Parts: sequence; structure tokens; C-alpha cells
Amino acid sequence: MSLIRGLVLRSTGSWYEVRDTRDAHIWQCRLKGKFKALGLKVTNPIAVGDYVNFEIEDDVQNFGIIHEILPRENYVVRQSVHKASHAHLIAANVDQAILIATLVFPRTSLGFIDRFLVAIESFRIPGILIFNKQDLLNDDMKDFQSELMELYEGLGYQCMAVTAVLDEGLEDFAELLRGKVSLLSGHSGVGKSTLVNAIAPNLDIKTQEVSTFANKGVHTTTFAEMFELEPDTYIIDSPGIKELGLADTKPEEISHYFPEMRELLNHCRFNNCQHINEPGCAVKSGVEEGQIALSRYESYLSMVGGQDNRR
Repeated sequence: MSLIRGLVLRSTGSWYEVRDTRDAHIWQCRLKGKFKALGLKVTNPIAVGDYVNFEIEDDVQNFGIIHEILPRENYVVRQSVHKASHAHLIAANVDQAILIATLVFPRTSLGFIDRFLVAIESFRIPGILIFNKQDLLNDDMKDFQSELMELYEGLGYQCMAVTAVLDEGLEDFAELLRGKVSLLSGHSGVGKSTLVNAIAPNLDIKTQEVSTFANKGVHTTTFAEMFELEPDTYIIDSPGIKELGLADTKPEEISHYFPEMRELLNHCRFNNCQHINEPGCAVKSGVEEGQIALSRYESYLSMVGGQDNRR
């Protein structure tokens, strides 16, 4: 039996679109028997971005059978909608994770931004923030956005302001993606598809207008899908990420994924400090002294308390 190495571009449940690494041919593949999900408690054994070994089953109908999932460099999960105790694999072998955010129409909350960054920190993947729709911001909102970008850049997260519909900042956005596998996330309606179509019009990714009634977009992506923008440059367009990450994260671990808190953890009086109401807490002192932004601390309390801000 001759096995072929392939890259998983799309998953639709029981079938996978696999790109032959030899000639870029696309095969429709299914799994051979039951797979253990590499030690993970997940609902799906294979993710977009996985490399697999498969054999050709029918070269006329482009059918193949996946025999092996190759080791991953990393992976991203979200909580399963149907199985509370399980996670759902979104993507594998990601170089960077990019959150497309908008401050108006629709508004991306700070709690949601922080939740995304904490999840990405837990996966040890660099996180980047792209603020879209600059044309809709008044002067006060532009000032607020500048303050946000300064805050997050100070924490080590690259930030960028773009306007997809006016082609502003798109060259920088394209350069950011070049030569990497990038996971794109964000609420529906923030302009993910519009941004990608602007720099790669040949992809023609489906877009959806924001509903003026609910001020929220309608999801157009059902399954995570990988697109090749140019040689060695891929994006993974992910479905709704309200449940992103934190699936296996314990409350006492969350502070480790806040860079500004991580520096202070060894200075708390108690080594099991939860940074809520304990005496001698270096993190709380950091908030009081302005070393930690109040919005970030409030996001932390929300995550630890289980009342995650997913709006």
C-alpha cells in the first residue's frame, strides 16, 4: 500500500478535502475506521491544517482513505456545542491567530477580545488584533481605539487598523499573512470575508451584510476552511468562536495567560492566590497602581467566575 502525504483543507463531518502535497490535487477522503484523537477529548479527530497520510481509493471519483494523522505543531479548540465535556478541533499547525474586531457595527467587546487572547496564549500561538471599519468611527471612537491599540501593543500583541471597503491598510494586512498559516476569527459582520476578498479576489469568499435590526452579522461559515492566498500563504476561516478556547483551562491557570499578570504571580503573598480578594495580592496592587488595565482585570474576573463575556 502506497501512502500519500496530504494537507486537510476542509472538513464537513465525515468527509475531508485533502490536498496532495505532491501536485496540489484535491481528494475527497474519509477516515479508515475509528481514530483516537491523539490523546485529546474532542468530538472530531481531524482539523483543518492537519497533515495526514492517505491512500487513493478511487482515482476516477477522487476518493481517498486517511490512514494516519501526522504529529501537530499546535492546535486550536473550542468547546463543543453538543458535548459539554468535549472540545471541538478548529485548526492545527497554525503560525498566528488574528482577531478581526470592530468598535461599531457590530461592536466587539473588550471581554471578547481578552478571551480570544487568553485562549490563543493557552495554545502558545501569537495573537494579532486587526481593527476594521475605520470609516465608521467618529473622533472620540478613534481616540478610544488608539488607546486600545497602545494597551495591547504594550502587552506584546501586534495591532493594525484597516478599512476593507476603502482599501486602507490592505497592503500591510497582506504582508502580515505572507508565508504563514493564519487563523482568522471574529464576530460575524466584522468584515473577515471582505478583507480577504480585497487582497485575494479570486477566492470570492461569501460575505454577509450586518443586520441593522440586531446589529450583528449572520454566520456564513459552517465549517472551518483553509484557503491558499499564494504559495506558502494560507488562511483558515473559522466558524463562530463564541466558545473559543478555555475548554480545558482551570480557573487557577487563567492568570498565566495574561502577560501583565504573569510577571507578578510570584510576588503574591499566597502561592495559590486567585487575585480576587486575597490579602497581599500583587495582581490587585498592579491594578490599583495602573500597571494592569482595569478592563483587563475585569475580563479576568469574568473568566475566572465562569461568566465569560462572549458577546
